[in-house]
Amino acid sequence: MSLPQPRTLAEIDTPAVLIDVDKALANLARAQAFADAQGFALRPHIKTHKLPFFAQKQIALGAKGITCQKLGEAEVMADAGIADILLTYNILGAAKLARLKALHGRISISVTADNATVIAGLAEAFTDPAHPLPVLVECDTGGGRCGVQTQDEALHLAQQVAAAPGLRFDGLMTFPKVGKAAESQAWLTDAVALLAANSLTCRKISTGGTPDYRKAGEVPLATEFRPGTYIYLDRAQVAMGAGTLDQCAFTVLTTVVSRPTPTRAILDAGSKALSSDLFGQEGYGVLFDRPELRLTGLSEEHGVLDLSAAPGGVAVGDRVRVLPNHACVVTNLFDIVYLVSGEQVVDVLPVAARGKVG
Repeated sequence: MSLPQPRTLAEIDTPAVLIDVDKALANLARAQAFADAQGFALRPHIKTHKLPFFAQKQIALGAKGITCQKLGEAEVMADAGIADILLTYNILGAAKLARLKALHGRISISVTADNATVIAGLAEAFTDPAHPLPVLVECDTGGGRCGVQTQDEALHLAQQVAAAPGLRFDGLMTFPKVGKAAESQAWLTDAVALLAANSLTCRKISTGGTPDYRKAGEVPLATEFRPGTYIYLDRAQVAMGAGTLDQCAFTVLTTVVSRPTPTRAILDAGSKALSSDLFGQEGYGVLFDRPELRLTGLSEEHGVLDLSAAPGGVAVGDRVRVLPNHACVVTNLFDIVYLVSGEQVVDVLPVAARGKVG
């Protein structure tokens, strides 16, 4: 793919994703320093950026490895030289298992599972006791997504893993509910005790979530933390206290294409360029330098900007930067992103892991 090579923000066509590289790198360094000081490993989730460039920066700063949600993401990152990957998703089906086996042959990869069917498939595909696939049992400690519901279920699955010659029980993984770190610690404490009573040791206890990474001390059992959005932050993360507006590194550059009324402007970025996730926010984003101006509606190619707070705020042709509610989704909507420093374009990167299946 031939990439555009603008030198300044003024030369970028809209809509476009801008990454303030200085802020992003500062966010990475800040989180790594915190993890080092607290004594836990950082295994960042690349679903937010999907860029080998930033995965390599995370490793260079001291991350233990990375987390991927999809096989396709892991394949891209392995091709870029990332050698330690945790895949936090149930893997099912012969095609995916064959791809996983190929990855296992060239990097250190571990997976999670929360049911017997997934483990049976892994056990059938991986049969070499000299090179077992590490498996973590996923536990629902309050997040309400995947994961076993009881400690007894965790024990049963761990025993199933341990009984398979080509698998190795490595520990537990959870994605806890925001603000419920203490509850997660209590759940995991009981699970670890039950496993130990049955001669099963947890080499790893992996937890995550950007909003609570500064509360990692409330889960002392955890050996590693998996933040994702911390690299960029977004409107929702700021609202949850994970960072400040000034630390947000991710914006969408848009153009005002219409002013139908004194209190409404239309941007050239709709649902195909911005996330419709709300996360408890009013509207779908705000102008980065004027957060009182909210996007109150999205259709496919139109973003509706409410100008009630400043009726003369923008004119047709103005270019404005939108801070979205959820940066991770927006990343997956664009083929390329622009790394910027001030008004200068530092680099243009393809979103290499975008849209990868599996």
